[in-house]
Amino acid sequence: MSFLGNLIWLIFGGFLVFIEYMVAGFLLCLTIIGIPFGIQAFKLASLALWPFGATIGYKPSAPGCLSTIMNLIWLLIGGIWIALTHLVFGILLGITIIGIPWAKQHFKLVSLALTPFGREIQ
Repeated sequence: MSFLGNLIWLIFGGFLVFIEYMVAGFLLCLTIIGIPFGIQAFKLASLALWPFGATIGYKPSAPGCLSTIMNLIWLLIGGIWIALTHLVFGILLGITIIGIPWAKQHFKLVSLALTPFGREIQ
């Protein structure tokens, strides 16, 4: 099921979301200040490419204060808009019975889009 879900996800918009996150990551990596945020955009891109079967967890080491500060900066700069976009798509897909599996994947992306620092994709 996860292969079929990922394939349908990829065909119907997942690849475009992946490209958008990759472009944003490359643009953020052009500056030294933006490199940590670009890495988080790449993390979102990898989950946006194959979301079925992937889980999001916290890193084994304690994230610490720097991770919290970076998450706050991420949230204020653009993370809230990314999360709201995935939330809206998740709600729209969740209205239909057939779209519920894809809605769950958007809700997974909401979680990572809000606080990407200190988290990993497993």
